[in-house]
Amino acid sequence: MTGDQDAVDQILAQWGRERPDLDCSPMGIIGRITQLQREVYLAQRATFARHGLDAPSFDVLAALRRAGAPYQLTPTALMRSALVTSGAITQRLDRLEEKGLITRERSEADGRAVVVTLSPAGRAALDAALPDHLETERGLLEGLSDEDHEVLAGLLRRLLVALGRVPDRR
Repeated sequence: MTGDQDAVDQILAQWGRERPDLDCSPMGIIGRITQLQREVYLAQRATFARHGLDAPSFDVLAALRRAGAPYQLTPTALMRSALVTSGAITQRLDRLEEKGLITRERSEADGRAVVVTLSPAGRAALDAALPDHLETERGLLEGLSDEDHEVLAGLLRRLLVALGRVPDRR
């Protein structure tokens, strides 16, 4: 492999030799996304671990923090934000509540509804982890120019919209 080639190039060359009748070009994109996903996961896991968190915990705390004061959301809103099932969000909330990072209580507006609130300890944990998280992400992208960042973000957004995974806000 040369400096401009990666393992996916080698795989594509092998398939090109073994199955020249097939267009294997989608593997060039999906294979790289898969490899990038693993690199991102490992880097984020290490970053969050330094702060006593994991990615699911960070996601919940970040969603509550982004909601603004009083840093409250319903479990359903958190479930939508995290794109997980109700069982998964319940487990996340249980763990965060045990650590004192969130509280759950009945809504004053609707006594049947539950509201999740970011605790002061949760806000402190998120605010401490966020700069480190952003630095980790910057490090993952340092091989690209600012223009590359914009192009890549646009292409990924377009793909996600086409797959129906995010709302189209054009």
